Amino acid sequence: MEEEKKSLNFIEQIIEEDLANGLAKDRIRFRFPPEPNGYLHVGHTKAICINFGLGQKYNAPVNLRFDDTNPEKEEQEFVDSIKKDVEWLGFRWDKELYASDYFQQLYDWAVQMIKEGKAYVDEQPSEEISEQRKTPAEPGVDSPYRNRPVEESLALFEKMKNGEFDEGSMSLRARIDMASPNMNMRDPVMYRILKRPHHRTGTQWKIYPMYDWAHGESDYLEQVSHSLCSLEFENHRPLYNWFLDQVYTDGKVKPKQREFARMNVTYMITSKRKLQRLVAEGIVTGWDDPRMPTISGLRRKGYTPASIRNFIEKVGVAKRENLIDIQLLEFCVREDLNKIARRMMVVMDPVKLIIENYPEDREEWMETDNNPEDENAGTRKVPFSRELYIEREDFMEEAPKKFFRLSVDKEVRLKSGYIIKGTRVDKDENGNITTVYATYDEDSKSGSGSEASLRKVKGTLHWVSAKHALPIEVRVYERLFTVEQPDAEKEADFLDFVNPESLKTINAFAEPALEEAKPGEPLQFQRIGYFTKDQDSVPGKAVFNRTVTLKDSYKPE
Repeated sequence: MEEEKKSLNFIEQIIEEDLANGLAKDRIRFRFPPEPNGYLHVGHTKAICINFGLGQKYNAPVNLRFDDTNPEKEEQEFVDSIKKDVEWLGFRWDKELYASDYFQQLYDWAVQMIKEGKAYVDEQPSEEISEQRKTPAEPGVDSPYRNRPVEESLALFEKMKNGEFDEGSMSLRARIDMASPNMNMRDPVMYRILKRPHHRTGTQWKIYPMYDWAHGESDYLEQVSHSLCSLEFENHRPLYNWFLDQVYTDGKVKPKQREFARMNVTYMITSKRKLQRLVAEGIVTGWDDPRMPTISGLRRKGYTPASIRNFIEKVGVAKRENLIDIQLLEFCVREDLNKIARRMMVVMDPVKLIIENYPEDREEWMETDNNPEDENAGTRKVPFSRELYIEREDFMEEAPKKFFRLSVDKEVRLKSGYIIKGTRVDKDENGNITTVYATYDEDSKSGSGSEASLRKVKGTLHWVSAKHALPIEVRVYERLFTVEQPDAEKEADFLDFVNPESLKTINAFAEPALEEAKPGEPLQFQRIGYFTKDQDSVPGKAVFNRTVTLKDSYKPE
C-alpha cells in the first residue's frame, strides 16, 4: 500500500487525501477549460491528458468548457478545432459547456456583491487603476470611487450592461484589499465594457466578465471538485477562493484549484500571439502547418495520439517549470510508428539501375512484409522489372572497403528480390552518373528457399520498378527554429531564429501501392523515415509529409 502511494503524482495524492477526508467519490469532477482564441498546441496536451487521465483513473466525468469571455479574439472556428483535437487524442467529455452559459448568473451574483458592499463601479481608465495598484513592496492607493454609494454603483452597473457607456469608460471592481501583498487581490476588475458581438450570444451583452471572476464561478456552477491549471495561476488562487466564498453555500462542492508546471519543449514556441504572427506573416501556411506545434499541425505531420499520450506520461506531472527535449517527443512517435506503420519502398534521389541479364519483357511481383513488427499486418506484392530506380547514394563507382552498398564488381541484395552485382555506368558530359548497370543471380530470389537465396551479402537496398513507378511529392520537414528556445532572448525577435531550411520539397518515385494510402495513415519509407499522406493530395499528385527520421541516437532516461 505504501509503495502504491509513493507512485502517485502530487495531484493524485491531493485527490486521495480529499477522499480520505470525506469527499464522496461520485462527487469528483474535472474539466478542461480552453479559451477558444486559437488552436491548441503541444503545451495543451499536458492539461488535456492530466484532466481526462484523472477522469479515467477515478471513473469521474470531465467537462469540456470553453472560457469564452473575450469576444474580441474568440471564434467558432477555434471551438470546432479544439473539439476535434480532444477527440483525436482519444478522449470523450461528459458535457460541452461554455462560460457564456453562465453570463446571466454571473451578472446576478455581481449585483449581489455590489449590494453587499463587495464591488463598486470605477470610472477610471485602466492605466490609472494599474498605477494605483503600485508594487508588491508598497500598498496600493484606493480608487476615488471605492466608497461610492451602493445604489449609485447598482445604477451605473445596469447602465453598463445596457450599453449606455463607451468602452473603457467604466469597470466593475471587487472591493477586497488594496494593501494585499498579492497584486491580484488589489480590487481586481470583474467586468469591462466591450461592445463586440460574441460567437454564441451575439450582441446581447455589452459587458463581459473577466477571466478570474468567470473561471472559478463556472467551476462552482458545474460542481468541479478539482480545478487543475498551470503554474502561472498559482498566485491567482487566493482570488479564486475569495470569489468562491462570495457564492458558496453549504452542501455544495467547493472547487479546489491546484497548479502544475507548464510544459515547454525545445525548438518550439507555444505563445498564441507568436504563433499568430507565424501564420499572419506567411512563415507557415496556416495553424495546421506540419512545422507548427499545434495539435492539428502534429496530426497533419503524422504524429499519432498514442505517441503524444505516451510523451505526456513520460514527462510526468511536476510542480516546477521544465524544458523538455524535443527528442523525447520524437522518440515517442518513432517508437509508436515502428509498431504500426506500413512499410513502403520509395526512392527520393533516383538513379536508374538496369539489370542487363534480366529479360526485357519479364515482370514479377515480389511478396514483401507490410510490417515485420506486426505478424498480423500481412504482405503485399511489389512489381519488379529489368529497369529499376535506386537511391543515388546507394551506388559508388569506386567504393571504400566499408561501403556496404552497390558498386562495380560488388554484390548487394535488392529487398524482397535478387542479389545483383554492379558492372558499369553511363555518365553525362559533366561526369554525373545517369545509369548504373548490374547483373542478377536468377537463383537468389528472396524466399525461394534455394541455396543461392540463402547466401549472405552485407548490403540490402530498396528500389522501385521504373515501369511501375508512381511520381509523388515529398515534403521533408525540419525544425522550424534553429535554437532551442527561440523566444528566450529578450533583445531578439523570435522570427530571427526561423530555420530557412525547415521545408524541402522533393519529387520522388514510389511503388504503386502508395497511391492507395489514406491521408494520415502512418507509413515507413524503408531506410528513409516515417511519413504520412497529406491532405493536399489530389488524384495524380500524391503528397507525403515526413513525420520523423527513421533512427536517432537519443535514448530517454
